[in-house]
Amino acid sequence: MSGHSKWATTKHRKAAQDAKRSALFSKLSRNITVAAKEGGDPNPENNASLAAAIEKAKGYSLPKDKIKTAIDKAFGSGKDAANYETVQYEGYGPAGVAIFCEALTDNRNRTAADVRSAFTHAGGSLGTSGSVSFQFERKGQIMVAKEIETGDKKNPIGPNGAAADEDEFMMAVAEAGGDDYEDADEEWIVYTSPSDLMSVKKAIEEQGVQVKGAELTMIPSTPTEVSVTDAKKVMRLIDRLEELEDLQNVYHTMDITDEIAEALEEE
Repeated sequence: MSGHSKWATTKHRKAAQDAKRSALFSKLSRNITVAAKEGGDPNPENNASLAAAIEKAKGYSLPKDKIKTAIDKAFGSGKDAANYETVQYEGYGPAGVAIFCEALTDNRNRTAADVRSAFTHAGGSLGTSGSVSFQFERKGQIMVAKEIETGDKKNPIGPNGAAADEDEFMMAVAEAGGDDYEDADEEWIVYTSPSDLMSVKKAIEEQGVQVKGAELTMIPSTPTEVSVTDAKKVMRLIDRLEELEDLQNVYHTMDITDEIAEALEEE
């Protein structure tokens, strides 16, 4: 178990999503609604998918009232009924970078047309089901800050329990049942199997460590090396896809090196 850099491939994407908070809130709410409906239970203790959706929403500071409204919508009727379906889109962007999209839509034709247009405009190609999904692995992802607010005016920031020391944190993650972890600057990213996400999160918290957020994600099994020029083209496609209201998550295999990360920040 060691902390290395899968995080670099998703760091830029997360920052882009944070910058579009109102659109992100809408997507998070839709995700909660579908998880509640598909799980058939509004209680997250009895619905693992809903629990994960709520944890992800909390990680992005979605207000509690919006979470409740999203859950209620799953069991509404008439105009308040939720009629979303889950759809996946797979394809290749510039430089052969594999791209995997997850959508929640109430109009499959509209969403497919929007996604196809984004790929075509960027010089990519939309593929068939299964064409790139084999290049990703579904994982649970838990974010843990190394330092937290203490509430003490003299020392407002302090260590987050075992998260302040790598050796201690490694032992805490192993004891909690996590698969792996990595160093992501000011926080740790813990990886779990999808089914163990919530149990590992709880086990970490029981050791006196505050958790920042938890969600399900897709990790590329073999990152694709690209040039800075191609990286900019790929990221323009990613940004365009993420702007689509129906798309919940967009994953890619592009290996974002330090050089590429700096170039993208200058865009």
